[in-house]
Amino acid sequence: MGVEQEPFSGGGLLVVAFEGWNDAGEAASGAVRALRDQLELVPLVELEPEDYFDYQFNRPTVSLDESGERVLEWPSVTMFGPDPAAPGLTGTTDSGIAVHVLLGTEPSRGWKTFAGEVIDAIEAADVSAVVFLGAMLADVPHTRPISVFASSDNADVRERFELERSSYEGPVGILSVLSDAIEKAGIPTLSIWASVPHYVHNAPSPKAMLALIERLEEFVDIDVARGSLVEDSEAWVSGINALADDDDDMAAYIAQLEQQRDTVDSPEASGDAIAEEFERYLRRRDGREGREGRAGDGPRDGRRG
Repeated sequence: MGVEQEPFSGGGLLVVAFEGWNDAGEAASGAVRALRDQLELVPLVELEPEDYFDYQFNRPTVSLDESGERVLEWPSVTMFGPDPAAPGLTGTTDSGIAVHVLLGTEPSRGWKTFAGEVIDAIEAADVSAVVFLGAMLADVPHTRPISVFASSDNADVRERFELERSSYEGPVGILSVLSDAIEKAGIPTLSIWASVPHYVHNAPSPKAMLALIERLEEFVDIDVARGSLVEDSEAWVSGINALADDDDDMAAYIAQLEQQRDTVDSPEASGDAIAEEFERYLRRRDGREGREGRAGDGPRDGRRG
């Protein structure tokens, strides 16, 4: 599929997020849900879960419906888009971009076949560009602006938005697999990643969700309603501050992260100082991942997406 106009300037757009490792603080999936709900997108394609999920790893859940009946909910991946029964009323921005989203749990097997099915759905929906949203746990302070990194493997996208190509080498997750397959199919892609403080990994991060939404709006002519996100972000920061006030070790660690962040962000910081700080970050991150025995998809050089 060729690109006849500047990427992300019009036509069909797909925004992708997966729950799981790629979704620290539920920031990426939360941002995509906000976009889906605001545009009143409807389910168009659901990929067959039996083909892609290990149910001992991604277990189904049970809940009670409004009538008190027990209902099983299986892990799934669904593409949402404009309602075909109400064309022009949902899913289209003021600038004429027809928005679709792909949302669900990261599959645990059959990634090549999965990517092929996603590409089939993209082509059927006449999507001309894809944005991937992700969030990773990192050694960053909650008191500073959320770091958001954008990158692309597409030369036209990099030139238009003055981005760099990621130099990361190592294990990847489903976002990188999909990005590679979609680029090879001739559809331009862009990846946006937010860094979430690892010391609050168990709680959703509205501040990171808000940062992803704001960065997405810089690349695509979309206005996403904030709702209560600003207030929720302030409450999130205040809640962590309250925990740190009762924990001297936590407070000292956060102060250390703040100093490191301020050093890198300062106007007088040299390129060598910034590079040295990233090296320290990579060593800490690699050491932690080695101990936990897990590999991921995140921007280890600050630009991976």
